[in-house]
Amino acid sequence: MNCKECSIECKKCGRHRNGLQRFRCVQCGKTYTEEHERLFAPMIVPEDKALLAIQLLIEGTSIRSVERITQLHRDTIIRLLVLAGERCIALMDTRMRNLRCKRIQADEIWSFVGKKDRNLKVDDPEELGNAWVFVAMDAQTKLIPSYIVGKRDRATTYAFLSDLRERIAEEHRFQLTTDGFVFYRRGVEDVFAGQADFAQMVKIYGDYGQHDAAGRYSPSPMIETIVKIRDGRPDPRHISTSYVERQNLTIRMAIRRFTRLTNAFSKKLDNHKAACALHFAYYNFCRIHKSLRVTPAMEAGITDHVWSIKELLH
Repeated sequence: MNCKECSIECKKCGRHRNGLQRFRCVQCGKTYTEEHERLFAPMIVPEDKALLAIQLLIEGTSIRSVERITQLHRDTIIRLLVLAGERCIALMDTRMRNLRCKRIQADEIWSFVGKKDRNLKVDDPEELGNAWVFVAMDAQTKLIPSYIVGKRDRATTYAFLSDLRERIAEEHRFQLTTDGFVFYRRGVEDVFAGQADFAQMVKIYGDYGQHDAAGRYSPSPMIETIVKIRDGRPDPRHISTSYVERQNLTIRMAIRRFTRLTNAFSKKLDNHKAACALHFAYYNFCRIHKSLRVTPAMEAGITDHVWSIKELLH
């Protein structure tokens, strides 16, 4: 560091009480402190409390519980979530490029913002109602290269497939398996133009015949599975959506907003998208997968170490 008055190099002179290096000019005696970079700027919340709040949100803790634990106001916690989500979106856009995933599975998971579709009114904002999360997962590395939040319609399906296409390396051929959603069939053909060996797995569920309170929330039994080859020559041994469907459970356990039959649902779409971005970035770069014993990003060759939350949000 150079002195602003004398324009000569300063010498080190101890450290500030916050741990930053101090410097002193040998000619005029003025002291300077190295620039203090705040991780969550422009917010002035203490960094340790902010990181704790983010960690609790990642682990599926509710906003009110985080407020009681960290002694931060819930509005501050929401702002931290949105800021972290924006940085995670930028990180995913930068890092998830030129990927060479071999077997990708795609699925959608249901959630809602504000209220469910059946309770919508004519004058309600468009962002309210059902909010589906389209997720793509590499079955080999468990990496999640792409996801998108939106309605379960043609536009969102094409946006999801186009985003996935931009993250796959040029001329890299891979196998893609989806569920039986109708817009995948034409969408994969239009977006990938024969680059993917595409198959759909249609699962048919039965009915328990129970209509009382005990059977209302019981899962329906799967009675039949139909495999349909749509394009190319997919390997029959790897036509499956099991891994991405297991990821749906991880999402519901790790993101409090996806917990059913509670009042923890998102009230704003931006907060919902931020929570999803934080979860997927943390899952890819920070969370060690139990079967891989490394993070998905390490298994895919994107990074060589396990990231901390501070590194993830820097």
